[in-house]
Amino acid sequence: MIEFRISENSFEPETERGRIAEPSCGGYVSFEGWVRDCNEGQQVLRLEYQAYEALALKEGRRIMAEASKRFPIANACCIHRVGELEIGDLAVWVGVSAGHRDEAFKACRYIIDEIKHRVPVWKKEHYASGDSGWVNCEACANHANDQPA
Repeated sequence: MIEFRISENSFEPETERGRIAEPSCGGYVSFEGWVRDCNEGQQVLRLEYQAYEALALKEGRRIMAEASKRFPIANACCIHRVGELEIGDLAVWVGVSAGHRDEAFKACRYIIDEIKHRVPVWKKEHYASGDSGWVNCEACANHANDQPA
């Protein structure tokens, strides 16, 4: 299974992990991105994620297919939340199972970096000061461009 989803609802990573487990796989790697309470010196109260869903699904699925071609993996899943999220909420999850740990690590890193760089999901931070602002991930974009082909 190679899958990308957008979700308005919370989900359990352990349930998703069970969906990608495979007896032939000795390696499993996951990444969880949580809502943190600060960014660039400002106290964050909550986040709001919005997506251009049709394009996000298309591009997310394209990234997942690329990962399955680049790395010898058995299964991979990425779920990105949209809507209002509170501090500590799970915003994005990636799970990869593979025969060995190295390809699972590499594929997981590739997926999250490309998702952050290419998928039209936007993050709005709401600050304790009463201000808010849309945020992008320059560091992720720069890292994704450094990945070997």
